[in-house]
Amino acid sequence: MYTGEKVSQMRNAISPFVAVVAAIATFSLHFALAQKTALAGNIRDAEIEHTIGFYAAPLLKAAGLMPEDVKFHIVNDRGINAFVARGRRIFITSGLLMAADSPEQVVGVLAHEIGHITGGHLARLSGALNNARRQALIGEVIGFALGALAKESSVAATTIAKSSEIATKGVFKFSRTQERSADQFALELLEKTQTSATGLLEFFESLQDQELLVRDRQDTYVATHPRTRDRIAFGRKHIKKSPYSGNYMPANVKVMHERMSAKLRGFFNPTIQTLREFPADDKKVSARYARAMAYYRNAQSEEALKLIDGLLEQIPNDPYFHELRGQILFEHGKLTKALPSYETAVALLPQQPLLRVGLAHVQLELNMPLLIKAAISNLEEALRSDKVMPLSWQLAATAYGRDGQLGLSALALSEYHLLLGRYVDAHGQAEKAIRILRENSPSWVRAHDILNISRRADNIKRR
Repeated sequence: MYTGEKVSQMRNAISPFVAVVAAIATFSLHFALAQKTALAGNIRDAEIEHTIGFYAAPLLKAAGLMPEDVKFHIVNDRGINAFVARGRRIFITSGLLMAADSPEQVVGVLAHEIGHITGGHLARLSGALNNARRQALIGEVIGFALGALAKESSVAATTIAKSSEIATKGVFKFSRTQERSADQFALELLEKTQTSATGLLEFFESLQDQELLVRDRQDTYVATHPRTRDRIAFGRKHIKKSPYSGNYMPANVKVMHERMSAKLRGFFNPTIQTLREFPADDKKVSARYARAMAYYRNAQSEEALKLIDGLLEQIPNDPYFHELRGQILFEHGKLTKALPSYETAVALLPQQPLLRVGLAHVQLELNMPLLIKAAISNLEEALRSDKVMPLSWQLAATAYGRDGQLGLSALALSEYHLLLGRYVDAHGQAEKAIRILRENSPSWVRAHDILNISRRADNIKRR
């Protein structure tokens, strides 16, 4: 007879397979997990998203993709990683962006991930994972049967472990084949855009030390990719023969990269570390920006505002400095002072949805009837180009409610709950919206869509 403890021990034998499914997420998250990451662990920042989009635009064009067809997500994670998910979504960790010494390194990684999209690797991976799951499951069933016949749990554990090992090797082999293909495509994209591949090579070199670590401490990026030394040799060979190996990014792009890296470091690193890395005598824009972020995160608003005001004296038409100034004032309860900063940011960059959401948030918090229509206008404009930001829908629900548009308020709340995976709440708000909205209107139809989506999703969740 098998006790619960013995069964648990045998189930632990398939952990290598579980580990590989997790590791393979380097370039393939299941959609639900990707959605959860996008909403819960995502960093939403107008400037960083603009920088990544700027890097990617020529690569996407060279790959025959439209920029609006590919979405980029910055994941709040210190690991060095990037991966793609269904729906043509590319995820990049904050750790990678902070570790990258140059824009060329980030561009090289983006080229690699775009290679996964154009190569259709996600669709092919589903088959490889299904094969591996079947192999591991067969091994588990056989293992339990043999263990029962032999009346010895170790027989089952050994059989299960062996099957899992075979399944793991099969998935790793598949992964590495696709990674080599993506490397090749990345170099071709860089060649098409006349961009030096030295950044991609430098990224490979930065990963080399990871291979010296035991498997538990390796980044998953290393676990599922070809041997780094082979990738380095491949990159060096390309660089030797490419006529564009000396084509580095112009100075203004390097400044964009420095600002992005400094902003992330100032936001995430301890204040004392940031002030050590970017000392007071460093007068570069990126250094002052990092210190402003550090002081802001440490609730030292006066010091942060002093630095931001100095940056605005030097670059008065920078929308991101105005945004940060508004955000600092807003979070310290100075709403009337925050409003002009956000208004200026939006006026300078009206097509950026995150800036409009920030402005609408201030307008709603001021709770002035004259600003409700303006807040609705800003939110509707933002939602036209970005529908996956929960805060936008939450604010829209408030704005429509205050404006007496209760049907649209309920619909916005249903969108908000749907994004957060609260399917019962999404279903309830969609039903409410349907009762209020005009029949067959676009909003009424959308409420029915949410009703069906939330019902199916909740059924799946309950299984």
